[in-house]
Amino acid sequence: MAGHSKWAKIKRDKASNDAKRGAVFTKLGNQIAVAARAGTNPDTNNALALAIETAKSFNMPQSTISRAIQRAADKAAANVEEVLYEGYGPGGLAILVECATDNRKRTYPEVKSAFAKNGGNIAEPGSVAFNFKHCGEILLSGKDDDAMMQALEAGAEDVVEEEQGLSVITAPADLHAVLEKLKTAGAPVEHAGLIYKPKVVIDLDDKLAARAEKLTDILESLNDTINVYSNLANG
Repeated sequence: MAGHSKWAKIKRDKASNDAKRGAVFTKLGNQIAVAARAGTNPDTNNALALAIETAKSFNMPQSTISRAIQRAADKAAANVEEVLYEGYGPGGLAILVECATDNRKRTYPEVKSAFAKNGGNIAEPGSVAFNFKHCGEILLSGKDDDAMMQALEAGAEDVVEEEQGLSVITAPADLHAVLEKLKTAGAPVEHAGLIYKPKVVIDLDDKLAARAEKLTDILESLNDTINVYSNLANG
């Protein structure tokens, strides 16, 4: 995720005002609608179950979640697709922009323009993504040994201690199962989702880092953006 800290960004989104919360709910609703196309029952559709779990973590009302699932049967939802755009930011920063859109002819120019106007450039598919690993991530607010052992016993690939808690890394297909085991064990789950984790991070000087964060913030503010990932150290 973009910005100073993924923990801080999640907390900002959860505590956002009504206008910002509406934009967050729209993005989460798009994720739910896309996932529900593979089946509207979360008991048999892990992607949908995870999308619902994420939405609930942002306090999305059940009625809004239900409407998003229902959209899967609508023609409009059938036209929504997930698209990954790739690009470079200031200082050669590698950036991925994950979008859900019903019109690539609208979304692509918006993303391209955001890069171009803020010291970056959009890139060809595959030219940036190899710098990242697609994986599941569960953030735990606790950092004690019990939480770490719970994560490893639940099937995590790795557990990384960070300033505000533990980052539990899983294979994409294992995320839902590991999450359910951690919840059953009473682990302090803060957030969970599929992410693109940079394989190698880079440090930028303060000036370049500020420009890079401005770019990622602008990319995140686009209506069709779901998430933005970069390989900025502590980004």
